[in-house]
Order: sequence, then C-alpha cells, then structure tokens
Amino acid sequence: MNIGKGEVWAIIPARGGSKGVPGKNIKKLGGYPLIAYSIAVCKMSKTISRIVVSTDDKEIAKIAKKYGAEVPFMRPAELAGDSSTDYEFMEHAINWFDNNEGKVPEYFAHIRVTTPLRKVEVVDEAINGYVSSEGYTSMRSAHKASESPYKWYLMSDNNTFTGLVNNIDNEMTGLGRNEFPDAYIPDGYVDVLNTKYIVDNNKLYGDSMMAYESPVCTEVDTIEEFEYLEYLLSRNGSKIYDYLKNSY
Repeated sequence: MNIGKGEVWAIIPARGGSKGVPGKNIKKLGGYPLIAYSIAVCKMSKTISRIVVSTDDKEIAKIAKKYGAEVPFMRPAELAGDSSTDYEFMEHAINWFDNNEGKVPEYFAHIRVTTPLRKVEVVDEAINGYVSSEGYTSMRSAHKASESPYKWYLMSDNNTFTGLVNNIDNEMTGLGRNEFPDAYIPDGYVDVLNTKYIVDNNKLYGDSMMAYESPVCTEVDTIEEFEYLEYLLSRNGSKIYDYLKNSY
C-alpha cells in the first residue's frame, strides 16, 4: 500500500438515515446545510490537504460537492445502517483509495457533521499535536464532563437506582464532584486516525490513544440540540459561519 507520508485527509461520514433529526446532515443551520460547516472548517484548515465525504445518499453527495468536498465513491448501503460502525466506513474508504487511486494518506482527520461550531485553530492544533508525536495509535478529542459519571445511576427493573460505577455505592454518589477523578466526554470535534495502524490491526483507535482536551461543544442528536445551536450561532457568531456567508 502506497501511503503518502505526512499527508492528512479529512473524512466526513454522512449517511442518509437519521432518526433523531430526519435529514440531519443537510438540515439548515443559520441558512446553510449542517454538513457545510464541517466541510468549511476543513477548507479553512492549514493541515488538511483533501476533504472526502463518505455517504450513501445522492442528495448529501450533491450538497457536499457544492460546498467544496470530494465524493469519489458512494458508501454501500450495508455500511450505512444504524448498526454500522466507524471502522467499517473507514475500511471501505481506505480500500477504495488503495484500489482506485493507488495511494492513501498517512493520517485521516475524522470530522463528524454533528459538531458544526468548531474553531479551525483548535482543529489544526489537535492534528499537529498528533502528527508531531510518536508512539500513539490514534488521537481522540473529548471535553471535560461538568458532572462526574461516578455520581450517575442505573435504574433497575424494580424501579431502584444503583451506582453506574460498580465500586461506588449509593452513599458515595452523594459526595462532591471534586472527590472523584475528572472524566471526559468524547465528542466530534476532531479525531486523527493512522492509516497504517488501521490496516495492520483492523482497529481504529488502539491501546495508545492520544488524548486531546477539546472545548466544550454541543453535538446534534435531537431537535432541541439543533435549536440550541441556532441560539448559540445567533448569540456568538462563528468564523465558519462568516466563511460560508462570504463564500456561498
């Protein structure tokens, strides 16, 4: 396999089916399709040299191309279902590029559509941090949880609460959050995947996953979250939004 040393390509997965928010990937946020924000941050990036969208949906493909991404292939329907994994679409993309173009990048920046209001300088900092380091099998972004999951509960069939973490009893869940270690929530800000590691190990992340603490961000999985993003955009603005307004 011919791997382009040091190259970073963005890959943006965007399947057609969405139950929480129908048509989520192309639903308008501030007048632009949600996917346009992820494409735009990649175009603004100083580290990403190619932007690829993996989709099974022709309408998404058309819109992705309009905003500057490549859609060199359509993702097979069997890799775009509710139970399909990230590994499956990544394996498909790597194999397609290897078989059809004879080249793959050393790194893929995995950019999820559901985190639209990013800062491009954060994306570049995260990518550069991973690329310039050694010994890590991948990198994932996550932001610090405001409430420790050590204080969370599971509900049993007989309508009682028990601690989510096995060695934390009901009395301990009443302790202050500073009594527990910090926990981090994985988000869609930016992940960096190592192509050779994926091919050699049939895994995306591996056992030495570099940590990148990203800013607290809102991801879109419900209509309410979409409405909250509209509010954040109207209140705070966004360099990505400005880029879209000036370019399209």
